[in-house]
Amino acid sequence: IEFILSYHYNKVEEIRFSSSLGKFVGFTQLGVKNAQRFNKDPSYVTALKTQKETYCFPNVNINYQKI
Repeated sequence: IEFILSYHYNKVEEIRFSSSLGKFVGFTQLGVKNAQRFNKDPSYVTALKTQKETYCFPNVNINYQKI
């Protein structure tokens, strides 16, 4: 299971946080600058990492129940 947070502008993905990587990755010039800025804030990165446990894990059984 992976938590992904993506920011898009004009249908172009600028920046993405992946819980498996544990950091932000930028895909455009502005996205790279923002990724560096976001990655410097350890409390924000840690808060997003915990979203995997608080949001994803409790909902796995709901979405993938045996029928």
